Amino acid sequence: MAAYEPDFCPRYHRTVEMIGRRWAGVILRELLRGATRFRQIGDAIPDITDKLLSERLKGFESEGIVERRVLPTTPVTIEYRLTEKGRALEAAVREISSWAETWLPAEGEPDAVVADEKRSAG
Repeated sequence: MAAYEPDFCPRYHRTVEMIGRRWAGVILRELLRGATRFRQIGDAIPDITDKLLSERLKGFESEGIVERRVLPTTPVTIEYRLTEKGRALEAAVREISSWAETWLPAEGEPDAVVADEKRSAG
């Protein structure tokens, strides 16, 4: 494992702020499934509002992480897909998901159960 660098890193900070915004990580996970439409993303994420989804997609688009494509169909179809830059986040998203599965309790499960399971496995 590489040595931890304790100095403040503006790039790291910017990245964590970008993907750590409310619903951003979940939207990224959904987009990693492939090109999709606004409604499909919204339907896959319980409780997200259209306004917030739109804001996050626009933010990702301005960062070059998401591409918005307008398809010439009737009615017009709009797809969102990750760019190469966005797809490069897949390993990070996968690692965060793995960490969450290992260390966070399932909904309704107390934290102590997860901690006890980790001690028993070690």
